[in-house]
Amino acid sequence: MYVTPAPDSRDDPLYAVRLGVTGLLAYAAVAILDPALPPIIAALPVGLIAAQRKAFNPLKAMAGPLTMIVAALLMAWFVEQLRPMPLVYSGAMWLTYFAGFYMILQSGSPAGMLIIVIAVLMSVMGMNGNATLETMRDGFIQASLVTMVIVPVVFALFPPRTREMHVDEPVPTGGGIATGAAIRASVLLALSFWLYLVMQPSDMMMAMIAAMVLVFPTRRAVFYEAQQRIRATIYGGAIALAVLMLFTLSPHLPVLLGLIFLGGLWLGNQMLHGPHPSMVYQYAYSVALALIAGALYTQDPGYATFTRIVLTLTGAFSAALAVALLDALTGWRVAQDEQIYAGSEEKI
Repeated sequence: MYVTPAPDSRDDPLYAVRLGVTGLLAYAAVAILDPALPPIIAALPVGLIAAQRKAFNPLKAMAGPLTMIVAALLMAWFVEQLRPMPLVYSGAMWLTYFAGFYMILQSGSPAGMLIIVIAVLMSVMGMNGNATLETMRDGFIQASLVTMVIVPVVFALFPPRTREMHVDEPVPTGGGIATGAAIRASVLLALSFWLYLVMQPSDMMMAMIAAMVLVFPTRRAVFYEAQQRIRATIYGGAIALAVLMLFTLSPHLPVLLGLIFLGGLWLGNQMLHGPHPSMVYQYAYSVALALIAGALYTQDPGYATFTRIVLTLTGAFSAALAVALLDALTGWRVAQDEQIYAGSEEKI
C-alpha cells in the first residue's frame, strides 16, 4: 500500500509548528464541544491534516472529512439494519472488509483504508447497541467538521514554502490479491470480535493501530508495519504519560494545551529529521492525543493508559502473526509471481 513520504524541511520548514498547533486546536475543540468520545475529536484531525505534504491542497483537505462524514452515515445505517441478524451481520462485515482490502491491494491506493476504518469502528460499536453506534457516528461527524475548520487555519498561519502540490504514486500489488484480501478480511473479522470483548468505546481509535497493520501486501511489510505501529504506540504512550504527569502539577487547560503543542512540535521535528520513518512519529502524536483525551475522562489515568497500550500491542502483534502465517500457507503472491515468470519465459 502507498505510504505518504516524509515531509521535507526545504519544502515545509514550519511543518512541526503546524503539527503542534493542529493538536492544540483539536484538543481545544474537545474542551469546547465536550463530546461523548473525546479521543476521536482529539486524534482524527491530526491524522488527516498531518498527512498533507507540500503545498496546501484545498480539494484534498476537504474531500477527506466530507468522505468520512458520508461513510460514517452510510455505515451506521448499514449496521443498524443488519445487527438483529448476527450471521448475516458477520457475513456482511466480512464482505465489506474484503472489498476494502481488495481495493487497497489492487490499486495500492490508501482510499480503501477509509472503508476499513469506518467499517471496523462502526461494526464493533454496533455490537454494543444502536445508542453506542450513533455516538460513534456523531463523533466521526464532529471530528470531520472540526478538521474542516482547523485545516485552513493552520495552513494560513503556517504555510509551506513550496507551491508544488504533492501527487500520490500508489503501486498495485502483484499476485492473487483475492486470496490476500480474503485472508486479511478473515483476520480482521476475528480482530473485531477481540476488540468488542476487550476495548471500551472510548479506546477504539487506539484499536485502529492494531487493524491497520493488515493493509500491507507482504509478510515482511506486515511485520515491519506492526513493528513501527508498536514503536509509535510506545512513543505516544510515553508522551501521554509525561503530559498527564506535568498536567497534575498545574491542572489548567492552557497548561495542557501548551504541553500538547510541545509534544506535537517535538514529534513534527522528528518527522523531518528523526531516525525512524516519519509515519512512526505521526502515529505517535495521534496515539498520545487519544490517550490523553481518554485518560482524563477516567478515574485512574495511569492505569487506563497502560491497559490501552497493552491491548493495542496484543492486537497488533496477533493480527500480524496470523496474516503472516496464512500468507505463508497460501503463497498467494509467490504462486502468481511464478505464473507471471513462466508466462514470460514462454513468450521468449
